[in-house]
Amino acid sequence: MAIDIEKIRQDFPILKKEIYGKHLVYLDNAATTQKPRCVVDTIVNGYYDCNANIHRGVHFLSQQATEAHESARKTVQQFIHAQHAHEIIFTRGTTEAINLVAHSFGISQCNDGDEIIISQMEHHSNIVPWQLLQQIRNIRLRVLPFDKKGVLQIDQLENLINEKTKLIAIAHVSNTLGSINPVKQIVQIAHSHNIPVLVDGAQSTPHTPIDVQDLDVDFFAFSGHKIYGPTGIGVLYGKEKWLEAIPPYQGGGEMIQKVSFEKTTFNELPFKFEAGTPDYIGSTALATALNYVSEIGIDNIAHYEHELLQYATNKLSQIEGIRFIGESEHKSGLISFLVGNIHPYDMGTILDKLGIAVRTGHHCAEPVMKAFDIEGTVRASFALYNTTEEIDILAAGIERVAKMFRR
Repeated sequence: MAIDIEKIRQDFPILKKEIYGKHLVYLDNAATTQKPRCVVDTIVNGYYDCNANIHRGVHFLSQQATEAHESARKTVQQFIHAQHAHEIIFTRGTTEAINLVAHSFGISQCNDGDEIIISQMEHHSNIVPWQLLQQIRNIRLRVLPFDKKGVLQIDQLENLINEKTKLIAIAHVSNTLGSINPVKQIVQIAHSHNIPVLVDGAQSTPHTPIDVQDLDVDFFAFSGHKIYGPTGIGVLYGKEKWLEAIPPYQGGGEMIQKVSFEKTTFNELPFKFEAGTPDYIGSTALATALNYVSEIGIDNIAHYEHELLQYATNKLSQIEGIRFIGESEHKSGLISFLVGNIHPYDMGTILDKLGIAVRTGHHCAEPVMKAFDIEGTVRASFALYNTTEEIDILAAGIERVAKMFRR
C-alpha cells in the first residue's frame, strides 16, 4: 500500500510552521518526532475526561484511567509481539529502561571481575549506566568495534565472550551512523553461551517491524517520543524469567505487596518495576501513536523511508566535498555527513536560517566521533511525513552553505 504523504502531513500541524519566513523542513527525527493531532488529542482528553490516579481507586474515574493504562500496555505488547503483557514495563524512555537493567540486573547477576559487552557505536545511554555499575560492582566493559564503513565486526564477538561475560548490550540501529546491526545473529551467538542480550531499540522501533519473540532478545527498550508519541514515556520489554529474577529498580508506592518496618514484599509483574504514580496519560498517548503507526502499516513506513534514504543519499552525494559518516549497506532513517572543512555547527546554524532543522554535534556518541577523528557531524534524519521535495531543499541549502565557505 502506498503512503498518502499529503494526508499524513495534515495530521501534523507543526509542519505548516514557518521558520525565518521559510516553510519548516524538519529533519531531526532521530532526536524526536513530531506528534500527530490524535496523540495530542489523547493527552488533552485524558486530563479533561478521565484524570485520576490509577490502580488505587474504587471510583469511576480511577477505574476508567486504570483500564486505559493497562489497555495501553496490551497495545505495546501487540506492537512488539511480546508473549505477555506483564513483560511490558513503562519507563520514562530508553535511557531509564537501560538504567533499570544496568542497576537491577547488574547488582543481582554481576560480581567483581564480570564483564559486559557493548559496541563502539553505542549512545551514551548504553555506556554510562554500565560505567555507573562499575562503581557498585567492579565489572569490566568490553567493546565490539566497527569498521570504517560503520559496520559492526561481528566476527570478533566470539573473541570477546568468555566465562566472565554476563550480558551483551547493543543498539539495534546506530543513532549516528544509521547502521542496522544484525541483532538476531548477535542473540544467537550470545545464547549459545547462555548470555542474555539487551537491545536498544530507540532508533529501530519507529522504522521497522519489531518482534521480540522472533529476535529472542532478553531485554528490549524504546522511547515514545521517537515514534510519534509524547515525551517522558518509554518501554522496557523483558522476558518473564529475567524480570522475575532481578530486584526492583526503585521503591515506593505500587511496586509493593506488603510493607512493615521490619520487611517489605514486592508486587507481581509488571508493577514490581513501576514505583509511584505512572505516566498514565503518557502511556495512553503512546498507545494512540502506536495505533497510528499500525494503521499506516510499519512495513509501508519502512519501505517509504528506505526510498527516502536512497533518494537522499544519491542527491547529497552529488555535493562537492561531502563526506558521509556511516556507509553500511544496511542503514535506516538517517544520514550523517560533513562538507569540506565546514564545522557542523556552522552548517546547522545556517541551514536553520533557511528553515531546515538538522542535528549537529556528537549526537551523544562521542566514541563514534573519536573513531573517525572528528568533532561531530551534521545529521539529517527522516520520518514518515518527510518528502523528496524536502530533501531537495536540504541539498540546495547545503550547496548554498558550501559556496559561502568556498568564497
